[in-house]
Amino acid sequence: METHELHRGRLIDHLQLVVRDLDASRRFYQAVLDVLGVPIGGEGEDWFWADELFVSSTGSEAALGRPTGRHHLAFQARDRAAVDAFHRAALAAGGRDNGAPGERPYHPGYYAAFVLDPDGNNIEAVYHGPAERSADSVRVSFAD
Repeated sequence: METHELHRGRLIDHLQLVVRDLDASRRFYQAVLDVLGVPIGGEGEDWFWADELFVSSTGSEAALGRPTGRHHLAFQARDRAAVDAFHRAALAAGGRDNGAPGERPYHPGYYAAFVLDPDGNNIEAVYHGPAERSADSVRVSFAD
């Protein structure tokens, strides 16, 4: 995997999921990432990656023969329609419903859907609503 760009100020550099059935996971993640506009960045015999997500089989060198535990991942969606499309694509690609698209009480405008991937990870797509600009809402960037 080649890193094309370094992003300072992000908490997560990458996340690895070790899965039991790489083909099933590849079909699932390809489907949901396609509707979110995120391409698969690369793949090999026992792994693939997209953006900050790295998925490998239990047989990969980095896996030590064990799948990772259950995780919750939330992907950003560009709008509500993308959340809806994510949910449909995930179910069609072998995911199990874990929360239909809809508003959530986390903050006003939080619109999300949840599915379980083939390994039982809770995968979410979320749209936070239109960006608001106010004195109380400031984006902070960290200097290199």
